[in-house]
Amino acid sequence: MTRRSAAAQTAVGPMVVAAVEHHEPPERRLVDDDLAASFLPAHLRALAALARTEAVRRALMAGSERQGPGLWPSIACRKRLIDERLSDPLNETDAVVVLGAGLDSRGCRIARHSDLPVFEVDLPVNVARKADVLRRALGGTPASVHLVPADFERDDLMGALRSAGYDDTARTFFIAEGLLQYLTPDAVTATLSQLGGAATGSRLVFTYIRQDFLDGTDTYGADAVYRRFRGRRPVWLSGLVPERLGEWLAELGWRLDEQAGPSYFRDLYIRPTGRALTASPIEWTALAHR
Repeated sequence: MTRRSAAAQTAVGPMVVAAVEHHEPPERRLVDDDLAASFLPAHLRALAALARTEAVRRALMAGSERQGPGLWPSIACRKRLIDERLSDPLNETDAVVVLGAGLDSRGCRIARHSDLPVFEVDLPVNVARKADVLRRALGGTPASVHLVPADFERDDLMGALRSAGYDDTARTFFIAEGLLQYLTPDAVTATLSQLGGAATGSRLVFTYIRQDFLDGTDTYGADAVYRRFRGRRPVWLSGLVPERLGEWLAELGWRLDEQAGPSYFRDLYIRPTGRALTASPIEWTALAHR
């Protein structure tokens, strides 16, 4: 299996988390995504259906915790944070661009109540799979959702977007959720640098893996995750340093607004549910603007 195909296969994991979380009672739910289950492959749709039972949900989360402590809550909380920032009524947005969209349902959820254009960019294999999923689950791709095949390592990202109908003068909400760690450092810099030429008023939200985890300096108790993604054939290739993020983004044309790590998710999302969960320190979410 090539590194790119291995990266492409990771698209389902976050959607399993969202699908299972949707079976939690509303007051205990970390993220609300009623389309997530329908976007999964058949065997995982069946698993998500079983998660209507609390004991199954607890077993699935326990298995995740053994592999990577806190990653389940982190994935759920980052999704909720992005949804909230995108739906903020003070956020004036003309278009949404989802980078490394995978099986994400965000664009289709937007399309149910808005004709805001959404451009979903991913590897060609993922885009083809997404088109098949949308035909099965929704009868087709919503008119406002545009699937854009592109390889972030090789292709001209903005050129691919423009070819799909994107207006680069539009105030854009860019989302790179669970993407940057799969790119080489050069591709990460090139991607965010290209986005740095977006219209004034554009916003960017992205997740990243800490550089000290990537280096193996501190695995934060997630040794199994480190072996899986940084072992003999590394799949995670890039990390960032939280304390240096603002300076780095400024060089690429972005101004850092805030970062969300485990304590942020604990206080804002986890504690109100009453669930005894802890978010992982290895992944952070950052928000910036133009």
